[in-house]
Amino acid sequence: MFPVHDVVRSHYEEYPYPQYPLLATVQAADTYALSLPALWAYFNGTLPPPEARKILIAGCGTFAPYPFALANRDTDIVALDLSAKSIRRARLHCRLHGCGKVRFVVGDLTDPAVAGGEFGLIDAYGVLHHLDDPAAGLKALARRLVPGGIMRIMLYSRYARSAEESIRRSLRLLKIHDLAKVRQLLRRAPAGSRMRQFVRTSPEARFDAGVADALLHPCVHTYRIDELLALIDSSGLVPLRFAGIGALADLSSELARLRSMESERRSPGNFVLYLGRNGVAAPPACEGSVVQLNPCLQQCCSLLRWRNLQIAPRFGGESCQLGWDQRRFLRQFRKPVELTSLPEDVRQNVEVYRQALFLLQYVRR
Repeated sequence: MFPVHDVVRSHYEEYPYPQYPLLATVQAADTYALSLPALWAYFNGTLPPPEARKILIAGCGTFAPYPFALANRDTDIVALDLSAKSIRRARLHCRLHGCGKVRFVVGDLTDPAVAGGEFGLIDAYGVLHHLDDPAAGLKALARRLVPGGIMRIMLYSRYARSAEESIRRSLRLLKIHDLAKVRQLLRRAPAGSRMRQFVRTSPEARFDAGVADALLHPCVHTYRIDELLALIDSSGLVPLRFAGIGALADLSSELARLRSMESERRSPGNFVLYLGRNGVAAPPACEGSVVQLNPCLQQCCSLLRWRNLQIAPRFGGESCQLGWDQRRFLRQFRKPVELTSLPEDVRQNVEVYRQALFLLQYVRR
């Protein structure tokens, strides 16, 4: 019997994930929720100090280092993954798109000797639920956070993943591990079956690595909301804000919404949320604070851009269309502006865009 660690690594050596083309590009505006200064300003009310200007992508897969590097061009980034094949693919993708300030490391995130040091932002998106001991993994990452550091995690919701998990468990009971056989079963799945529903609704069904990750993964944990909160509490971290589909900015309101949905065995999607030790998730004091445009939106708010831009709701809330009027409003903050110098109606708009993470509000150190 092989350790789970080795079985999971072998899985990703065979099926590197995600399976994006090397020429797939991301526009800078779509990376706004990956910006270290934007997240630090939102949760701490200041910009990150020098010791916090490092990012760890734990379980980076084949693609994540590229958008993170695009959003944080002047920041040191460490991309860590169990799979050497995934790391090679991620490194090549970054090189092809001119994102060079990333250090790639093959190793286990639970090993303190691997990718050591402290970080201002740690990303573990879709990773912890594939560990043999997710609690140990979360604690290992928590120890790498600087004071005030922020961690983004994504873990599977029990109810959002119910169909995939039902299929995955059935395949394991039938000892079906061959992707070609799974593809054959999916093609022949009768209408109304869970397999047919997976083919019809899941983006993962479109490519081999997606099918393998959803239905053949050797280690999967799913969570109800209170199980997730217990996991977080055991790490010494606290939830700051959920950022999934339709997530509410207020933590208590979002928890109530999630519990209400779970009482009906429903879920808005998998759990995406930000954690920290002492982040405040509230606007800094008005006195002495400044407002600045999210660095990732600088280019899209240029005077030269004439088309409307649809921004995906990567920080919760709803999608937003930035037309000429919206971009004109945001452009006045391309350089920091003292909040107290703004009229009351402008301040109200600032708060709306701050909640969306389009504007940063912070106190200068």
